[in-house]
Amino acid sequence: MIKYLGSKRLLLDAIGAAVDSFGESRRVLDLFSGTSRVGHALKRRGHYVIANDHLHFAANLARTYVEADGRVYRERAARLIDELNEIEGIPGYVTQTFCTEARYFRPENGMRIDAIRERIETLDVDCTLKAILLTSLIEAADRVDSTTGVQMAYLKEWAKRAYNPLSMRLPEILDGPGEAHRFDALDAAGAFEVDLAYLDPPYNQHRYIGNYHVWETITRWDHPEAYGIARKRIQAKDHKSPFNSKREIEGAMRQVLERLRAKEIIVSFNNEGYLSRETLEEMLADYGHVETVAIDFKRYVGAQIGIYNLSGKKVGRVGRLRNIEFLFIVSQDPDAARHAAAAVIRAEKKRRDALPKGSRARVTAAKIAEGQRE
Repeated sequence: MIKYLGSKRLLLDAIGAAVDSFGESRRVLDLFSGTSRVGHALKRRGHYVIANDHLHFAANLARTYVEADGRVYRERAARLIDELNEIEGIPGYVTQTFCTEARYFRPENGMRIDAIRERIETLDVDCTLKAILLTSLIEAADRVDSTTGVQMAYLKEWAKRAYNPLSMRLPEILDGPGEAHRFDALDAAGAFEVDLAYLDPPYNQHRYIGNYHVWETITRWDHPEAYGIARKRIQAKDHKSPFNSKREIEGAMRQVLERLRAKEIIVSFNNEGYLSRETLEEMLADYGHVETVAIDFKRYVGAQIGIYNLSGKKVGRVGRLRNIEFLFIVSQDPDAARHAAAAVIRAEKKRRDALPKGSRARVTAAKIAEGQRE
């Protein structure tokens, strides 16, 4: 899957263990699905997943990794991907905008992206198969980009991977059903009755439409006006979410929680976020007993090495090198919440113990805030 700021790749086993602890074959809403790593992992574990994200590229990923049934689409997608891999490059929007005006890809790969994307647009396929092909193309592009993972600027020198030829692969499509939607989070929160809701909302000023504007443009293929050194789509200027506002995030989170139709809730939130652990525990206590697990991680690579623009000027500053990810587990049954938290700690300890000693993360059960409902 694509490189993604805030990806829960390292937390998949812990989140999966928490969901499993509530029972087999749960109906789960992944409200802010992003790359669909979590939804994909939960589907693999046998749960029925409803994935939602308002961005086009994220909803497209959810269609591939959550909604698509491999028994229906795997062979057809593989055949078409083989055909698309044979297409020769033709310069177009990507080459001009993201290889010449900016420097996300080397021109030879930009031309391949242009030609393949144009061919996908002409194919007579349903929306799910098209989503699989687009996912394959975006992941191929991600493997040959020259960024630290976010599309705000570029590496000072071409990344070694940028010299590799673009090559599409069949995404890991799972057998079985699921759902993918592209709703605003507030609308999606009340649209589905589920056993468990998993929430991983944006938590600070970083807007995903800006961080991943290239994937949004390749998915939508609307050739938008672009601006700035990063050549962001013009939509990114005005696209605002209350979750990216320090003033509005608490109200937005409360509204989402009020609309949820779920028996249990799991919230993933970062200590760099605008809401404190204490604030989240207080608001979640209205919906049941809250258990909190805190896990220490390295920050993403861009925070560690800095980011450079096209001229080689450093535009990112190295800051704190470690973050804490909180998993808030909420259930009307205190024993069930404690059991889920214990499952998270066991899963994370198992993952941590398998790491080289110097890179082991720390995991602790945070104290339950006073005054929460039992």
